[in-house]
Amino acid sequence: MAVAQARPAAASGHSPGPVTPAARTTPGPVTPASANIRVSEGQVGEAGPGGTITYPGVTSCLTVTVRLQDGGMVGAHASLFEVPGEYRSDRILAAVKQRTGARGVRAVEVRGAVGAWDPSYFTQAIESYPEGAQVPVPTEPDPDGLARVVADGLGVPRGTVTVEDLPDGDQTVG
Repeated sequence: MAVAQARPAAASGHSPGPVTPAARTTPGPVTPASANIRVSEGQVGEAGPGGTITYPGVTSCLTVTVRLQDGGMVGAHASLFEVPGEYRSDRILAAVKQRTGARGVRAVEVRGAVGAWDPSYFTQAIESYPEGAQVPVPTEPDPDGLARVVADGLGVPRGTVTVEDLPDGDQTVG
């Protein structure tokens, strides 16, 4: 069984110039799809048809799994707080969309700590607010808001996105 680690863009050796991880707007080079991968916080990876994606240690995070028409999957592990060298929450959907490309999408599954996430975190990361600014804090879970912002960010119909509160542990999707 081949297992591949999703490589962070910053560690791939590709550098478009003096860009900090927080300012990165496009992912680094695309790594080939593997049968079974681990996608850690702030990373995006791809499993080929019949493969699995494992998201380790999902506590305050959300995972986004795009199920492709060909049976493959593109997955992202969105961290509530920025992980140095990895994608911030407001950059990760663009990385997934680029990785998915023009391929057909069957479904998108969002899982994790739904109650810890304000939908706006996908459009403006917590770290991007200026000092003293009011950062939105969720008062209750908003699965519909999360589904809407993920659908918009990926350019897919809202009806293809499901949201499930599933925090505290490893997630394996196959």
